[in-house]
Amino acid sequence: MLHSDHCAEKLLPWFDGMLEADEAYFKQHQEPLFSSHMLDLSEDPKEKNIAICEKYFKRMAPIGLWLEMEIGITGGEEDGVDNTGADNSSLYTQPEDVYDVYKALSAIGPNFSIAAAFGNVHGVYKPGNVKLLPDLLGKHQTFVSEQIHKKDSQPLYVIVFRFHFNYFVSSSSLGILSSMVVQDPRKMRSRLLFPTALSK
Repeated sequence: MLHSDHCAEKLLPWFDGMLEADEAYFKQHQEPLFSSHMLDLSEDPKEKNIAICEKYFKRMAPIGLWLEMEIGITGGEEDGVDNTGADNSSLYTQPEDVYDVYKALSAIGPNFSIAAAFGNVHGVYKPGNVKLLPDLLGKHQTFVSEQIHKKDSQPLYVIVFRFHFNYFVSSSSLGILSSMVVQDPRKMRSRLLFPTALSK
C-alpha cells in the first residue's frame, strides 16, 4: 500500500501531478501507482471541502484509488496551520457533516474513508487538556444509517482512527535505536524495525 497524506488546498497542484502519474500507470498496468490519497481540506468551508473531494474522487474511482477526506479541524499546530486557539466545540465533527460527505461520495463510489475529528490535537499539551471522544465515530455511523434507513449493522464507510507519536516519543525511539546500532550492529541487521507513523 502506498498512501499520500494530508494534502491541503495550497498543495492541490502536487495532488494533480500524483493523479496524472496514477492515470498513466493505470494505462500500462491496470492499477494505479498509489493505493490512496488524502485530501485535507478541513480548514475550508464544508461545502467547498466536499465539492473539491467530489471533483477528485470522480477521477480516482474509475482507476481503483481510495480517497481519504478530512472533515472537522484538528487542534494544535501542524504544517503552518495554527488551531491552538480554536473553540473546543469545533474539534468534534458533527454527524450531519459526516452524512453530507457520505451522500456526496457514495454517489460516486464506495472506496472512500472519512477522517472525522473527535477532539484530536497535534503537538505538545498538558495532561487533561485534551478530551478525546472516539465513541462519536460509532454514533456518526448510526446517524448516517438512520438517515438512509439502513437496517443491518455493516459499516457504511471507513472512519479513520489513528494515533501519531509525538516529537518526544519519536526522539526517544530514535535514541534507543541509535544505541542498539552502536552496541551491536550485527544484531541490528537481523531485526525488523518498523517505526509506525513517526511525526516530524
